[in-house]
Amino acid sequence: MKRAKIQDIADLLDISRVTVWKVFNNKEGVSEDMKRKVLECAAELNYQPSKLQEAGIAMPLKKQTLVSVVVSRPETSAFWVKIIHQLAEEFSNSGIGLMYTYLPAHLTEGYVLPQSLTDGSIQGIIIMNVYDDAMLKLLNELAIPKVFLDIVTGMTTESLKGDLLLLEGRDSIKEIVTSLINKGHERIGFIGDIQYAKTNMERYEGYVSAMYQFGKSIDPNICYTGNMTLNTYVSVIEDFMNGITQVPDAFVCVNDHAANILVQYLESHGYHVPEDVSVSGYDDNNEFNYTKNLTTVQVNNSQIGKRLAKQLLYRIDNPEDPYEVTYVRTKVIYRNSTGI
Repeated sequence: MKRAKIQDIADLLDISRVTVWKVFNNKEGVSEDMKRKVLECAAELNYQPSKLQEAGIAMPLKKQTLVSVVVSRPETSAFWVKIIHQLAEEFSNSGIGLMYTYLPAHLTEGYVLPQSLTDGSIQGIIIMNVYDDAMLKLLNELAIPKVFLDIVTGMTTESLKGDLLLLEGRDSIKEIVTSLINKGHERIGFIGDIQYAKTNMERYEGYVSAMYQFGKSIDPNICYTGNMTLNTYVSVIEDFMNGITQVPDAFVCVNDHAANILVQYLESHGYHVPEDVSVSGYDDNNEFNYTKNLTTVQVNNSQIGKRLAKQLLYRIDNPEDPYEVTYVRTKVIYRNSTGI
């Protein structure tokens, strides 16, 4: 928070800086009533506690800043837990309390946000893992500082009333596709729900950009970009693969979860990775069986948590500054699944 200055007190009371200075230095020429007003105003602004105590004005207890991380489901994935742990550490080091607020995955009729988000007890929120358009719009209208970690594809950055942090995906996926093309692959497919998140859409855009750059046609029969939920990944990918008459040279997946399921499907149907089909993912999530062999995009979870915390603190201190969109750089990690 910005430190109060003498000018702040003078402006609030519509008096001169000299009058305020006289009060703090016990100089003559200021009425007792004005002295009281100056000292009470200073106490409210928490200005120079030592001088106020000397003057006999009791300082009010300073209310601890409390912020919240808002998520759409209790998340046990190590990917998200690492980010939240880093948030807690960063805020703790700054003397700020962190609260965990759980929201349902989808907004239902009559739903009301938790009171803690609307009663003024929270000074700022970080919104992550919330991918329901209606829920995001409801949160967006809260009159408190906000930082979003990703948003749904259909939500524009211009509509946001807060800052947005995104993981870079367009260039990193373009790099992977370029590497596959340089390896001699002609038919390259894509798997991922591109309407689910803005970052998913940007990964798809990286795939499309590389394919067009090298004059490769995009076959819709080997691309799945429709709806996929956490509980339907397996069935959706299996149904999609069962409908393909000729498996392509390679698949680029929107995340490691989809890539891991795809590899299991391919191997169970007699295909070898990468000899028959190359596969890549995104996240470098070590929770899946095939991750140690998977070409992927590495995300620094700790850096994300640190950056989110610093952005929220900046927004709390500078509420009138223009909102910002920030990309966190990622790194392509090549492993056996692409033979690169």
